[in-house]
Amino acid sequence: MDLKQIEAFVRVAELGSFTRAAAVLGIAQPALSRQVRLLEVELRQNLLKRNGRGAAPTEAGRLLLEHGRGILHQVERAREEMGRLRGALSGRVALGLPPSVAKVLTVPLTRAARARLPSATLSISEGLSAAMREALVTGRLDVALLYNAAPSPDIEITPLLEEDLFLVEPRAAARSRAAPIRLRELARVPLVIPTRPNAMRMLVESELARLGCRAQIALEIDGVAAILDLVADGAGCAVLPMNAVATAGDPTRFHARAIQAPRLRSRLAMVASALRPATLTQQAMQGLIRETLGTVFAPPE
Repeated sequence: MDLKQIEAFVRVAELGSFTRAAAVLGIAQPALSRQVRLLEVELRQNLLKRNGRGAAPTEAGRLLLEHGRGILHQVERAREEMGRLRGALSGRVALGLPPSVAKVLTVPLTRAARARLPSATLSISEGLSAAMREALVTGRLDVALLYNAAPSPDIEITPLLEEDLFLVEPRAAARSRAAPIRLRELARVPLVIPTRPNAMRMLVESELARLGCRAQIALEIDGVAAILDLVADGAGCAVLPMNAVATAGDPTRFHARAIQAPRLRSRLAMVASALRPATLTQQAMQGLIRETLGTVFAPPE
């Protein structure tokens, strides 16, 4: 195997098309097909199922895809380290963000990265905690911000902040109920909530279980925007941090009630792989993330 063959296969598998992959890589399609075929011959495995609509990885191809992404990511880090010897922090940093955080952090962080690390490339993707955690281990992400990250030998966790969670109701149904809701009472409220193993979902269910209660699930929906739309439509209520409501398209549609006795708090942490040491560029970007996050989530004066 060589790197060109691996990159050719990974791009075809990701894009589902030899034509699109050839355009992205800037090479002729016959040359791309030859690279993938050489890899298949060497491994004695069919890696792609070719059809009229494009190409999809076989079972062996899906396995190699995970390895291939990690290999290419490691090579990129090696190039970055060599570039550091020329005196510039360069290279690519792949960052994963929860959707609610991405909505408020992406623009200020990108602006700060361009100003402070002009030779580096910041790649931001949104995802759920479980998927981002797996991407950290396989090398597809360098850093991720995760809610309620569970300790593991595979990852390093740096706590960043804690957020109170609120019961979010449609404004029309809230009437004059401004009083906080007790956590135990939350079990009687129909919830629109993400599917397991979403960190917020797991937190709500585990804290209610401590009180001998079970959550009443009305709908399972992955995606903060979709959850809020359903709440506004009267499908149920949600448990979310205040910034998720504040950055909604029309926050006036909702009424947020504090959860007490006990408070329900979500912990946001910066997580990186414990299996691969961070490069200087990644360390600098992590510092920039902490700094920018502190500004974005600073309490109002």
